[in-house]
Amino acid sequence: MVLLYLFAGVLFILGLKGLGSPRTARRGNQIAAAGMAVAILVTLFYIRDLDPIHTGSGEAVSWASILWWVIIVGALIGSAIGAVLALKVKMTSMPELVAAFNGFGGGASALVAFAEIVAAGTIVGSNASYATETEVTVALSIAIGVVTFSGSFVAYGKLQGTITGKPVALPGGPYFNLVVVLLMTASAVWAVGFNQPAGYWILAALSFLLGITGVIPIGGADMPVVISLLNSLSGVAAAMAGFVIGNQGLIIAGALVGAAGFILTVQMSEAMNRSLANVLFAGFGTEGAGPIDAGDKPVNSATPEDVAISLAYAQKVLVVPGYGLAVAQAQHAVRDLANALEEREVTVEYAIHPVAGRMPGHMNVLLAEADVPYDVLLDLDHSNPRFPDTDVVLVVGANDVVNPSARDDASSPIYGMPILEVDKAKTTVVIKRSLSPGFAGIDNPLFYMPSTMMLFSDAKSALENIQEALEDL
Repeated sequence: MVLLYLFAGVLFILGLKGLGSPRTARRGNQIAAAGMAVAILVTLFYIRDLDPIHTGSGEAVSWASILWWVIIVGALIGSAIGAVLALKVKMTSMPELVAAFNGFGGGASALVAFAEIVAAGTIVGSNASYATETEVTVALSIAIGVVTFSGSFVAYGKLQGTITGKPVALPGGPYFNLVVVLLMTASAVWAVGFNQPAGYWILAALSFLLGITGVIPIGGADMPVVISLLNSLSGVAAAMAGFVIGNQGLIIAGALVGAAGFILTVQMSEAMNRSLANVLFAGFGTEGAGPIDAGDKPVNSATPEDVAISLAYAQKVLVVPGYGLAVAQAQHAVRDLANALEEREVTVEYAIHPVAGRMPGHMNVLLAEADVPYDVLLDLDHSNPRFPDTDVVLVVGANDVVNPSARDDASSPIYGMPILEVDKAKTTVVIKRSLSPGFAGIDNPLFYMPSTMMLFSDAKSALENIQEALEDL
């Protein structure tokens, strides 16, 4: 049985390895799904061999047949819901869906721990006691799982717009959450050290509060990091739940998700030149800030025809997608424009910033949906050396990740953040609805540079109009 769980774990590892590259991500996802199917089948066979459980009255109860059907029905229902969501949810809503998945994962782990408490109290008696290691993992599973559950749905609300994307200050600032953590620790010690089941319920309530108060002070600019961190926590919670019920498959899967999510969180923080502590406690990001007043600054407004002429005479074009591309659902339009340029023997590639969009890999997922070849998707390190030799850079809905202030202005709040240096290209075209700031809430000097052309429009409409003008040349 353990060997079969290890086999499933190997499939999980191979799946994660595949997810490390856009080219192999689809295959990696399929391998990981196969691993989960193996883990479920192994669990079903394990349950079949369970011995009857004896209640306090001495009556033997066989749970095997009940659990067998619960797992089968649950797997079928979950698979059906997952399939519907995969087909129906728009790519623009994918960050919200990922946040919800993280929340449900954490909540499921907490429910496993609660089930252990309830089952022990029902079968063994109200004064049931566990092995110390089980009590500790029950407490950890509840704490981490419930924090992940409530925190993920706060993140969901921020992404959906039902909760403000601006940082919300707490009374006492970070010290408020410190007090909550201390109270959680005290309730866990009371539950574990003094065999008090009520302590677990208090721990759950405080954890639910911490999930809310931990995420709500974080601004919209940091949501990619937050989603990645919550994904990691959902994995840790699953691993703890695996220890609670002694399931090696769950331990392996949870540990892999937790480790991979944390590594990605660190990488995302580094891509923003900020520490994880700064992300969690600085309250950075002011989504929803109003338009910037350009004043006397020169703005080179362009028409689709102007942009089409620049593209028609270019040899190398780099497309920089941002969240505006996702909002306008313009991934197919940008692919169609690229096809038209390639027919004119123009080289078109895509420069992807690690934190573009609202979740890790958001732009890669969008462009993959439009069948953009993987070999033309360039990361930040490969993109920046190419900009000086690029004739036209087409920035579609990106802002903070192309802001030169991060490189040139030591007083800027994003100073030091690695950016795509699009201002070094011969011509930069920025497609944007207005001069409004990005999530960081600051002005972008790129918009006023002599080599920049601003096309104020919805991304999809702008790209379609540029293609029409290109065909008329």
